[in-house]
Amino acid sequence: MTAQLVAAPGGVTRVPPRRPARRPRAGLAGRVVVFVLLGGYALVSMYPFLWMVSAAFKTREEVVTSTSLIPENPTFSTLTDTWNRLDFFDYFLNSVQVTVLTTVLTIVIYSCAAYGFSVLKFPGKTALYRLFIALLFVPGVVTLLPIVLLENEMGILGTHFGLVLPFVNGTAPLAILLLTNAFNAVPLELRDAARVEGAGEMRIFGTVYLPLVRPALITVALLTAIPTWNEYLLTRVSLNDPSRYTLPIALQTLQSEQVVEYNTLMAAALIVVVPIILLFLSAQRYFVNGLVGSVKG
Repeated sequence: MTAQLVAAPGGVTRVPPRRPARRPRAGLAGRVVVFVLLGGYALVSMYPFLWMVSAAFKTREEVVTSTSLIPENPTFSTLTDTWNRLDFFDYFLNSVQVTVLTTVLTIVIYSCAAYGFSVLKFPGKTALYRLFIALLFVPGVVTLLPIVLLENEMGILGTHFGLVLPFVNGTAPLAILLLTNAFNAVPLELRDAARVEGAGEMRIFGTVYLPLVRPALITVALLTAIPTWNEYLLTRVSLNDPSRYTLPIALQTLQSEQVVEYNTLMAAALIVVVPIILLFLSAQRYFVNGLVGSVKG
């Protein structure tokens, strides 16, 4: 670095060179500490999942005697035996039926409701919307007994339809919040242009608004499907017929046996978890975009 000469009224002045700014060491050290802490937290959080996957490919003896995450003699027999011997295919179909029906009804019902809250004008709209949002703070467990008593009076207790209705109702606050904000982000000029072209309200809803809020719809679908697939409490209370059990109940029956085979239990848990992981990975991009767009809206 050399000094610069600058002309001044009294002559030429020598200006000392500027030194390049240095990155604060404190900021770099802080980032390293945060990275180490988050990495350690990730390892601690992932270890139970990795142990579950490892145990699903171990024999009954190895899963008890070995602490290594890498099986010495990996085998698929535990997974196949668990799938066949415990009739997991029937439980899998029951879970798929309940989850798909709940997700479809949630998308259909609350996309229509959110469109009404966002675009249409009707008396009491603001109060009704605030009521739905207030339900976000009501714990679901407090409604368990009223649901069971009501469904018993209706004659649907113990059926899959008796599970779907409470699940759809429970997703209402979050679904309406996310979808209403997503619809609010759509310019009203598009609706006005469609009205000028002679489009009715349902056509505007189906051909203009729904395609533009697809990430939000996928987000709501994932936020509905994952808890429904993993739901245990209401399912345990409602279902008494083993032929209607879902996967979480089937997993619980394994834990109730006198002699628990941990490799079989972990294989069953892996069967329960894998479909949800694949579903999330396939829609991850839409999920993130939809969640960010709904919050910004």
